Amino acid sequence: MIQLSILKISEYGPWTLTLGSDREHELQMLQSSLYKELQKLFSQKNCLVFLNRADEFFVVSNGLKLDDHIQIQKILEKSFDIRLTISIGYAESPFEANLKAYEGKKNEIILNKEYNIFGFINGTSNSQISIMHLDVDDLSSKRKTDSPYEISSTIFELYSKMSKFFLKKNSLTFFMGGDNFMVVASNDAKTSVQSFIDMIKNEDKISLNCGIGNAYTSRESVKLATKSLDTIREIRDSGKEKPDVYEL
Repeated sequence: MIQLSILKISEYGPWTLTLGSDREHELQMLQSSLYKELQKLFSQKNCLVFLNRADEFFVVSNGLKLDDHIQIQKILEKSFDIRLTISIGYAESPFEANLKAYEGKKNEIILNKEYNIFGFINGTSNSQISIMHLDVDDLSSKRKTDSPYEISSTIFELYSKMSKFFLKKNSLTFFMGGDNFMVVASNDAKTSVQSFIDMIKNEDKISLNCGIGNAYTSRESVKLATKSLDTIREIRDSGKEKPDVYEL
């Protein structure tokens, strides 16, 4: 069972217009500051925030109750002029939890009116969360032939393919920066990741590594996924034949 909390800046479009045309630098600073604060607040509760769009954030929030979300909203409202809406959903797969959160907001299933919280909350942490951490193997070698922008273009094309592939597996993919991606994964996604790695290697000549972590909170799951990825690198650097996928 996955619980997902989706945070979105309320009435962002109309609010940005009040800043005038010379606003982009202010918006970028605001979005960066907001992401930093959200990551700090949720990581303190053993969760991890995924940046979906600059005005929207996804949190795998297993174990968080309504009071936890209210507490975070209170801190945010003291720190920022803007308000955020939180939509919460839970389901057997990450994508279905996303749909449940969307349903809660669309149908105005109010959990707390004062702090703009909608949806359906589970609040328990008795189900394991699976998160996959993927990166490009030996990206540094591409820098010898490709410019920084060409590498970025390749990474974003890979992100698009990864997102579409794992969406069919009811899973959610997020770009973490550099050449790193994380997938909040269903069991189907975990069993299919080798097929995706093989497909990308054959079609795009890109080699991927994938570390998988399983735990009862998203922060611990990400920790284990990253440790699994580090283990692949250690095996590679020792001169042994590395696995494409390693799971803890």
